[in-house]
Amino acid sequence: MDEARTRDAEPARLRCLLEERTADLQRVKAEYDNYRKRVHRDRMAVREIAAANILRTLLPVLDAVDRTCAHEPLTPGLADIAETLRVQLGALGLESFGQEGDPFDPDRHEALVHHVSWDATLLTCTRILRPGYRAGPHLLRPATVEVTGPPPV
Repeated sequence: MDEARTRDAEPARLRCLLEERTADLQRVKAEYDNYRKRVHRDRMAVREIAAANILRTLLPVLDAVDRTCAHEPLTPGLADIAETLRVQLGALGLESFGQEGDPFDPDRHEALVHHVSWDATLLTCTRILRPGYRAGPHLLRPATVEVTGPPPV
C-alpha cells in the first residue's frame, strides 16, 4: 500500500520540481534580457557623450573656417574644406541653430545686447553674433545673439 502511494506521489513531486526549475529559468532569462538592454542603453549613452565631446572640441575649427569664408575670397579649395567639414560634422549629429526672428529662449540663446522696443511684446533675436550648436539632446553651445523686445521689468 505504501508502495502505491509512493508511485502516485512521484509524478506529482517531479511535476513540482519541473515547475520550480522552469520558473527559475524564466527568472534568469528575464534578468539576462534586462542586463543586455541596460548594457546596450549604457553603450549608446557613452557613444552620444563621446560624440558630443568631440564635436564640442571641433567648434572653434568650424568657427575659424566660417570666419575665413566670410572674410577671404572663396577659393574652390576653401569651399571644399568648409563643405566637407560641415557634412562630416553633420553626419556625427551636429546641428546649428539660431536664426534672426527666432523668439529668445534663455536655454538656447545667450543675449549680449538688448535693444528696447516699446511696441514689442516678447524678446526676439534680431542679430546672430555666433550660431549655437547641439548634438541630439546635448546643447554644445548656446547661440550668441542681440535681442529686441520690451524693456526689462
